[in-house]
Amino acid sequence: MNKYSIQDNTIDSVDLKCLVVSKGVKVANNVYKVYSKTHRLGVNPLMCNCMILSDGTIVQLTDMGFHLRYLTGILSWDNLKLLKYASELETPFSLRLHEGKAALFYREELVDFVSFPPRNEFYFQKTSSGLKFIGNAVLQGLDWVAFQCLWPCEYAAAGKPCEYCFFGGQFETMARKNKPLPDPVGAGDAAEIVKYAVERCGCNSVQITGGSTFDYKREYQLVVSYLEAINSLVGRENIKGEILLYITPPRDLKIIDEYFKLGADRIACSIEVWDENLASTITPGKINFTTRERHLAALEYISGKYGPGKAFSNFIIGIEPFESLKEGATRLAQRGIMPTASVWMPMGRPVNGSMQAPGVEYYQKVKELFAELYRKYGLEPPKSRGLNVCIERDIWNYSGQGQMSGD
Repeated sequence: MNKYSIQDNTIDSVDLKCLVVSKGVKVANNVYKVYSKTHRLGVNPLMCNCMILSDGTIVQLTDMGFHLRYLTGILSWDNLKLLKYASELETPFSLRLHEGKAALFYREELVDFVSFPPRNEFYFQKTSSGLKFIGNAVLQGLDWVAFQCLWPCEYAAAGKPCEYCFFGGQFETMARKNKPLPDPVGAGDAAEIVKYAVERCGCNSVQITGGSTFDYKREYQLVVSYLEAINSLVGRENIKGEILLYITPPRDLKIIDEYFKLGADRIACSIEVWDENLASTITPGKINFTTRERHLAALEYISGKYGPGKAFSNFIIGIEPFESLKEGATRLAQRGIMPTASVWMPMGRPVNGSMQAPGVEYYQKVKELFAELYRKYGLEPPKSRGLNVCIERDIWNYSGQGQMSGD
């Protein structure tokens, strides 16, 4: 794992990934010109660009210029709101050509030379029904095809979105303006996207995510339809990695058994913020509608029946104090539930009145904590070549266990 010196601080690749994800990057136009024809790099923020550090660590590449213009449009932010947070949205990172290669800089300091995934045509495809791939699914790193929001979030439409969620902001705005919410993506369309990603783009793992729902039976029907369509069109045996499900904790926990029977490898009922006072503001729907108790009941059911690491809960790293995060992550790990770590991207919507990410010391404490928990309780994250924003596999590799498991 690489070591870097930034302003006299020594950090590693996990630390650098956290900083870059949370701060974004200014990308020079000539980087796009040189690499976009041969690599998976485009100016559309929906393409979920990433870059690869010289040691193989995969990092979300959010070009702040394009990203903020996109958000201004979809969230109808006015210039005053942007100006209010302008000082918090400054990034010290830039991506430029240096000695003929793409290079990451911290201010004027060269940090590392980087590369990008090879180009494919994923984002230019449509399904047989005419649904565009772009805007409905993304490729992450080299292994993953991910659906970020296969069906609308009903909590957001009811005025209780998670503060950090891009999609939640959209659904809340649509509902407030009395606009109809979009229909769920069809199961056949989702299966076609997975098939293309597996057969044409080298993906081996699938992430299925929808919005939080009030009707757990309807969500069950949706999830089953996607898994059955993928099994039928692609074949579970042809997905060599994992299928991860992010679900609303159902009232009937036996529903979860069906998901595992249909090929799910792990299931998340994500808590995201452990401190319940903060969570009531940041994730109000999950606290008020689902309740913390339902989340824990579902996670403990999965862990108890299917073993350590089969249940997991995402935490949004950077939006709550370290001590409360430590308490929650430890509580879950002790019960065989994997705490996973998604770095907060503050350049979307203000959270708890701020768009200011923490400093590197916070991320270093998180890295050490999660590495210890994974070792102590035998919790191994999915093997993969990179999720752009999540750092649990990077932490596993940092801890030295990646070498032992063949990474």
